[in-house]
Amino acid sequence: MAASDGIQDAPAERPPAVVTVGRDGAVTGWTRAAQELLGYAGADPGGGARPFTCGGASDWDGRFGGRDHWSGLLEARRRDGGMVLVRADVARLHGPETPHSWSVAMTAVDGAPEPARSVLEPLMSRTPIAMLIWDTDLRCVWVNAATERLLPAFPHYRVGSVLTDPPPGVDTGPAQEALRKVLADGDPLFDQEVHRTSPDGGADITLSISHFRLDGVDGRPLGVCSMALDISHSRARRRLALLREASTRIGTALDVRQTAQEMADLAVPVLADYVTVDLAESVLPDAEPLERLTSTEVSVPVFRRAGVASIHDGVPESLWPIGEPVFVPPASPFMEVLASGRSHFEPELDTSPGGWLGQDPDRARIIRATGMHTLIIVPLKARGDILGVTVFVRTDNRTPFTRDDLVLAEEIGARAALSLDNARQYTREHAAALALQRNLLPRSLAGGEAVELASRYVPSDMHAGVGGDWFDAIPLDGGRVALVVGDVTGHGINAAATMGRLRTAVRTLAYLDLPPDRVLARLDELVVRQAAEDGTSYDITGATCVYAVYDAASRRCTVAAAGHPPPAIVEPGGVVSFPRPPEGTPIGLGLGAYRALTLDLAEGSVIALYTDGLIETRESDIESGIGRLGSALSHAGRSRAALPLDDFCSTVVRLMTGDGPNEDDVALLVARTRTA
Repeated sequence: MAASDGIQDAPAERPPAVVTVGRDGAVTGWTRAAQELLGYAGADPGGGARPFTCGGASDWDGRFGGRDHWSGLLEARRRDGGMVLVRADVARLHGPETPHSWSVAMTAVDGAPEPARSVLEPLMSRTPIAMLIWDTDLRCVWVNAATERLLPAFPHYRVGSVLTDPPPGVDTGPAQEALRKVLADGDPLFDQEVHRTSPDGGADITLSISHFRLDGVDGRPLGVCSMALDISHSRARRRLALLREASTRIGTALDVRQTAQEMADLAVPVLADYVTVDLAESVLPDAEPLERLTSTEVSVPVFRRAGVASIHDGVPESLWPIGEPVFVPPASPFMEVLASGRSHFEPELDTSPGGWLGQDPDRARIIRATGMHTLIIVPLKARGDILGVTVFVRTDNRTPFTRDDLVLAEEIGARAALSLDNARQYTREHAAALALQRNLLPRSLAGGEAVELASRYVPSDMHAGVGGDWFDAIPLDGGRVALVVGDVTGHGINAAATMGRLRTAVRTLAYLDLPPDRVLARLDELVVRQAAEDGTSYDITGATCVYAVYDAASRRCTVAAAGHPPPAIVEPGGVVSFPRPPEGTPIGLGLGAYRALTLDLAEGSVIALYTDGLIETRESDIESGIGRLGSALSHAGRSRAALPLDDFCSTVVRLMTGDGPNEDDVALLVARTRTA
C-alpha cells in the first residue's frame, strides 16, 4: 500500500553482514554490509582477506568439526589492521563445492542484532550501573548511557580512550593492573572501590567496580567488561563511614564530658536530629551526688547530662543543659533500659494520654513543640557496668527509625561506652595520683638559719599535674641544710608512688648524717634491694637525683648527682656557673659509683636545683637548655639587689617555659645563703 494512503512503509531491515570463509580462513564471499564492517567496500572477495586468522576459521574444523552451528564473540581484523569485536553466528556450509567452509553472520558489539536490539539497548541504556567494554589493548570500545554521568571524574570512560594513555591528571595505573590481571587469569574482580574527584572539584564520586573477562568461542580473551556502581551516596556506605568516624572522633581525650559530647556531635545529623548523652553519678565523680537532690511528684534524678547535640540552634529540645541532673519518671523507657541493659526502640513515638509520656508533662510538651516522632534509647555498657544512656530522636527528618538504625545506634553506643569507661578509669587514677602527689610534696620548706628557700612545681600540661618530679629541704644539725631534687620517669600513680618512696628514703638517709655521695649510694642499694624483694625489674633510667648539703658556718656546699643535670650557682653580682659533680649513674643500677664536689660560696649566693623539664624541649637538648637557664638566672639575679626569692623563682620559670604548654613536669628549688 502506498504511503499516500496514510500508512507508512515499515523501515527496511539492515542487510546482514555475512562472510563465507574456507578452511584456511580466507574469505570466499561476503555481503556489502560485511565489506563495510571490515573496511573492504568494493574489494574483490578473492583478494585473500583473512579476518579470522587469529584463532578463527583456520582452526574451526579442528575445534568445532563435530558441530554444524555455534555462536559467540569474535575479534575480526579490518582491512586497516584494526580489530572489531563482533557477535558471530557461524554455520557449516554443506555441499561438494564447499567442503570445510563456513558462513559467518556478524554484528559489531556496539551494534547488536536487530531482534535483540529492542530488548538489550533499552536495558543497557536505562540500567543505573555503568557498563564498559575494553579490548585487549585496554582501549574502551563500548559504553552504555549510565557511564556518561561519571565522565567529570572519570574522563577516560569514553569510547576510544586507552588506559595506557590517560587524560592529563588521571591516574589509571590501578585500573590497568586490574584489567591485565583479569585478562591474564580470567578470574573476575568484584567490588573494587575507587574514589576520584574531578579536576574542578565539582564531582566527587566513589564507585564499586567489578571486572570480568569476555572470551571468544575459541576460548581466547577478547576483552574485559567493567560494571561500575556509584556508591557515593549509598546508605550502607554512610553507615560504614559513620562507624569509621566513631573510631577516630570519639574518645580523643581521656575526659568523660568531652567523650560524651563527641558522641552526640557524631550522630547529628547523620543518624538523628537530636541526641543526648546522660551519665550515671559513678561516671562523674566530681559532680554533686544525685541522692541529695529532691525528686518531683512525677520524676526522680537519675542521670546527669554530659553531652547534647541538635540540628537546631540553641538545642530547643533539651530540658536540661550540660552538667544539670536529668529527671525521668520511674515508669519510663529510661528506667527500663537502665534496669534491663537492653535498648528501647520506638519507631512511632507514643504520645497518647495513656502512654508513659502521660506521666511526664514537661517532656511531652517539648516533644509536641519540636515535632519529635521516633525514638531510640541505648544503654552505654562497658565491662558489665551501665554508665548511662544515649537518646536518639528525629524531628525534621520525617523518616521513622528502622531496625538498621537501631543496630547502628547500638554500635556507636558500644564504642562510646568503652571510651567513656577508659576516661572514667583514667579520671579515678588521675585523682588518686594527684592527691598522692600533693600529699607527698612538701607543703612548706624550712632552711633554718642557713638559707632562705623558695620552690616551684609546674605540672606538664599533657598529664594534668601528675608526675614524678620532687624536691625537699631537710634541716640538719650544726646549721646545715640538705637540698634535694629528683625525677622519676613516667606519669600517673606509679610515678607518684615511686617519688614518695624515694623522698622518704632520702630523708631517712639524710638524718644519718651521711655525705651526699654516700646518701646516693645507699639510695641506689635500697632501690635495687626493694626491686629484688618485690620480684620486679627496675627501669635503669627510672630515677635521677641531685643531693647537696650546705654548711652555713663554712659557707661550703657539697653536692653529688645521680644522672641528674648539674646545679646552678648564682653569685651576688648575677654571674652564673654550673659546677659539674663527677657524673653518676641513675638510681637503681646498683653500681653506687658516686663522688661529691665541694664548693665555696659567697654570702648571698643562690643555689638552684631543677629537673630536666625546665631545660629540655623537643627542639633543644639539655646543654642548650642549660645555656638558656644560665641567661634566665643571670637576668633574675640582676633584676634588683634584693629580689624576693619567690619572685626570683617565678621569673626564672616564666623565662624558661614561656606561655606555651609544658612538655614535661618542672621542679625548681632555690636556696639563697644568708648573710651574717
